[in-house]
Amino acid sequence: MSTESKRFLEIIAAELKLAPGQVAATAKLLAEGATVPFIARYRKEATGTMDEVAVAAVRDRMQQLVDLEKRREAIVSSLKERNLLTPDLAKSIAGASTMTKLEDLFAPFRPKRRTRDTIAIERGLEPLADYIFAHQAQTSVPLAAEAEKYVRADPDKDKAVPTAADALAGARDILAERFADNPEARSRVRSLIQREGTVTSRVLTGKDAEPEAARFKDYFDWSEPLAHIPSHRLLAIRRGEKEGFLMMRITAPEDTALAAVRGLFLQGNNECTQQVAEAATDSYKRLLLPSLETEARMESKRKADVEAVRVFASNLRELLLSSPMGQKRTLAVDPGFRTGCKLAVLDEQGKLQYDDVIHLVGSASAQAEAKSKTLKIIAHFKLEAVAIGNGTASRETESFFRSIGLPPTVAIVVVNESGASIYSASEVAREEFPDKDLTVRGAVSIGRRLMDPLAELVKIDPKSIGVGQYQHDVDQKLLKDSLDDTVISCVNQVGVELNTASLQLLSYVSGLNPAIAGQVIQHRNTHGPFRSRKELLKVPRLGEKTFEQAAGFLRIRNGEHPLDASAVHPEAYAVVERMASDLGCTVADLLGKSELRARIRPEKYVTDTIGLPTLRDIVAELNRPGRDPRARFEPFTFAPGVEKPSDLEPGMKLPGIVTNVTAFGAFVDVGVHQDGLVHVSQLADQFVKDPADVVRVGQKVMATVVEVDLPRNRIALSLRSHVDLAPRGASKRSAPGPRPKGQERPKMQNTPAPGSDWFTQALGKNNRT
Repeated sequence: MSTESKRFLEIIAAELKLAPGQVAATAKLLAEGATVPFIARYRKEATGTMDEVAVAAVRDRMQQLVDLEKRREAIVSSLKERNLLTPDLAKSIAGASTMTKLEDLFAPFRPKRRTRDTIAIERGLEPLADYIFAHQAQTSVPLAAEAEKYVRADPDKDKAVPTAADALAGARDILAERFADNPEARSRVRSLIQREGTVTSRVLTGKDAEPEAARFKDYFDWSEPLAHIPSHRLLAIRRGEKEGFLMMRITAPEDTALAAVRGLFLQGNNECTQQVAEAATDSYKRLLLPSLETEARMESKRKADVEAVRVFASNLRELLLSSPMGQKRTLAVDPGFRTGCKLAVLDEQGKLQYDDVIHLVGSASAQAEAKSKTLKIIAHFKLEAVAIGNGTASRETESFFRSIGLPPTVAIVVVNESGASIYSASEVAREEFPDKDLTVRGAVSIGRRLMDPLAELVKIDPKSIGVGQYQHDVDQKLLKDSLDDTVISCVNQVGVELNTASLQLLSYVSGLNPAIAGQVIQHRNTHGPFRSRKELLKVPRLGEKTFEQAAGFLRIRNGEHPLDASAVHPEAYAVVERMASDLGCTVADLLGKSELRARIRPEKYVTDTIGLPTLRDIVAELNRPGRDPRARFEPFTFAPGVEKPSDLEPGMKLPGIVTNVTAFGAFVDVGVHQDGLVHVSQLADQFVKDPADVVRVGQKVMATVVEVDLPRNRIALSLRSHVDLAPRGASKRSAPGPRPKGQERPKMQNTPAPGSDWFTQALGKNNRT
């Protein structure tokens, strides 16, 4: 191992509070191509039982340090080429532990465009600047006479120095640039901005009257400490700025900042000192503050992005790990008024068997026909469940199905259809259903989501699933990497049925990628279902290393080996066979009889390669071989008779499902086509710092309606036991009248839109983040 690598490992171990051996082992496995899920699940002895979060942290920090080292090498190379690298500078650069410190050291030597500083140097004023700075401590200085020495005429105006005052101004420009490039000055002002900086936003002149600007009304005259502004608020202000309605600034207390800069460079109290003071003031206002404000904007944006992505990934995990209904014959319904409801009959494996359309509006005979057709379809295909998308007409469609006399054994479930339209128009859907229109494909997706949310949602770009917060404003690479990690983690946590998995699902399995997953499916189609995990080695391009990474996460029901349906890795089959042999039984007996498993003593089977952590995992898996780790499915029903916002009244208590969790609260679907906001102050009776501590996506809750604003499509809800139904400043429920029957209603977006008085009140004074 190189000296550089050892240094990286020591840094990571100290930062993450891990043993150096843990970090070294993890780094080695990652370098060998091992995936995060594989390392966390099957290499616990090597890493000291590090979980996925810790393994991923080592991976990400290692990459950051590699990037830092590349930048260090580039800076050193640049300085060497220009003969600027001194021993002291080289030592400082070698010791820089962050990218910021590295860039501060390089700032004075960075190639620059032509500035006031460079123009003054071209005029020959650098010696005057040196004179001024060096003579601050003297009792008296003939500064005017010294400046006169530099006065000269020149046909080239850029080189002329007409007066002594011009000479002094040029010298101050040189000093100002030096001060702005000084690492200590930058560090002091940067720290001040971080501690005491303020974010302000103002509406641009004339923009406040534009209708689109109303979304940012709260930020027309806003001020908040930089250190405390939450992610969602910063991103909202930046969005307003990007769209041309707001101007955002980050500033520091000017007097404190000027004192910090002057304290570094002022040394006496004479004419030279006055010139240095002027240069320091100019340096701060003209150079340092703009530069460090830009840096602070970038850093605050980075932190806001990290928080927003964290929230998105957390929500996505909960959604992907939603309870699956399982393999049941299902009637999937994509509701609609004008075009009718698209029906898709799916078998236990989710394959499309039949599709049709029914119309729930119109004449009595049309409705009777819809009832007759539906009952015949359900009886003919022996369907066990009805999955209804939660879009337009979903509640009316649900009421229809509950009124036609279905057997009580047929579950009727409203399914979140966010992103289904994205899937229906995708290449994946077109390949699977080339002869079906978008609505049929969408209905199929809705039904499959009920049967297995994870298997269906992996076919959609996670950004389209609708559980994010300002996802279009954050760093897209950071977002993609985080969401990909989340999907990979969820897929491998649950495990994948090898003989039925789609290309998209297989692609997320540890060690696989779309190309190898395609080879697996081609082999499956050509040679029939896999009978054992070891048959994977017959797949082209799937070698021993890929097999090692993937095999433990793939399942084969009724395979040749009983453990092929479990999470026990094939490399550990021998130890389980030894356990069975010692107990005088077969592996199948061991899986089927708890009394035999109770006699296993894991410590007896410890070897150089398999330790107690893995052995305990194996015994735990033998107790629940192949069991789905997701929670048991429980049908959910919205309150009957409450189907649209105008049906809501303050004080109503309604069952709902959490659809999105953000930094400022949670959105809950109570069955009226528009999600209501539960502000963080309304999530619980006690103080809540992080909404994710008390609610999660997919959670079933009982919510109280606090306020309804129909013109603005706003619904305020509360999960507290005692609710104030008349918040100060809340706008009244002024409905414009019932919406014409059959008219589609827009789905409320899961993103707050500033500008509504009652909405601002709903965001709360207490517990404001």
